[in-house]
Amino acid sequence: MHKLLLSIFFFCLATVAWAQSNDDKQRQLEERRAQLQKEIQETQVRLQEERKKEKNILGQIAQQNKKIQLSQTLINTTSKQKRLLSDGIYLKQLEINKLNRELKDLKVDYANMIVKSYKSRSEQSRYMFILSSQNFLQAYKRMQYMKQYASFRKMQGEEIKVKTTQISRATAVLEVKKKEKEKVIKESEQEKREYEKDKAEQQRLAKIVQKDKKKLTAEIKKKQAESKAIDRQIQRMIREAIAAANKKAAASGKTIVKSSSGAADPAKFVLTTEGKELADNFKANRGRLPWPVEKGYVYSSFGTHQHPEYPDLTITNSGVEIATESGSNARAVFSGEVLQIQVLNANNKAVYIQHGDYITVYQNLKSVSVSKGDKVSAKQTIGKIHTSSSGKAVVKFMIFQNTTTLNPQSWISNM
Repeated sequence: MHKLLLSIFFFCLATVAWAQSNDDKQRQLEERRAQLQKEIQETQVRLQEERKKEKNILGQIAQQNKKIQLSQTLINTTSKQKRLLSDGIYLKQLEINKLNRELKDLKVDYANMIVKSYKSRSEQSRYMFILSSQNFLQAYKRMQYMKQYASFRKMQGEEIKVKTTQISRATAVLEVKKKEKEKVIKESEQEKREYEKDKAEQQRLAKIVQKDKKKLTAEIKKKQAESKAIDRQIQRMIREAIAAANKKAAASGKTIVKSSSGAADPAKFVLTTEGKELADNFKANRGRLPWPVEKGYVYSSFGTHQHPEYPDLTITNSGVEIATESGSNARAVFSGEVLQIQVLNANNKAVYIQHGDYITVYQNLKSVSVSKGDKVSAKQTIGKIHTSSSGKAVVKFMIFQNTTTLNPQSWISNM
């Protein structure tokens, strides 16, 4: 009997632990689904704005692709949630079946015990059972046996009540899980319908793009050429800024951190002790830096990749372009000093912030709210992002270590 009770106890303990783990996963998936649904809604709003403001097919395609990616992730998340619910329902049903079997066995044992008790119910037979003992020790043992028998019968009755309550609770939980699964299935079907609609819209846009391929290809190539020219200006500005900073450091009289080679490199910052500490702190925060805007999404990722509609056309991006709301501000991603402010054209100003031998660049600013030499802190506003005539606000964010271009997406949190 003790072994049975221990087995039941450990089974219940394992079931509770699994249920808690399952519930935690369910809660995480539900939070993720809610986040994805919010992002899809925001993307849909931006997509509608693109359609209202201009016949910008490339902009619409970018928004549509973003929405499709989010929808696919949402569908995958919902599928995981549905599988977890199915597993939970299956295991909960196993638990109920086990409890029902144990309850049935308890009831059979209890019924047999009642029958035996009924047959020997007379006080005379009980007294005779004790009086017929051969000696006092046997009589004492028989009295103890009768007490234990009565106590065991009472315990079995209580256990039947406990099992019945456990079955009732487990059944209630099972019903809740079944309703949750029905809800998730309905939402999953709706998500798939929306996904198919988005794919159909993407195909419609693709046909328009194919029709105007020559014109759009020329437009893309022109923008790429402009971007490369600006990149060259930025590289030149960084080299000039490094030279000026090294000259200033040499004249400051501050302690200089020697390089491993011992020789000065004109393409690298000569760091003071403070500058080395700042660079180390910046490096230690890789993957955890805040976004350079309060709200936004990646409009164009870093590196060289194929155009979404023209596989034979490649796009090269030296930074990451982040679309945000019209009128938004750019903000510093880490504490540092404003190294330079560059005017690339009338509506495109760039702010360079130095973090030891690292530089962050914020490009496509309409106006700037900091000056060269200013100390800035993380998330401090440094300027207002330029909004195009079509209502699009995009900031280009870049990271350099000395003159080496780095991938910002590996430095910014959740990008």
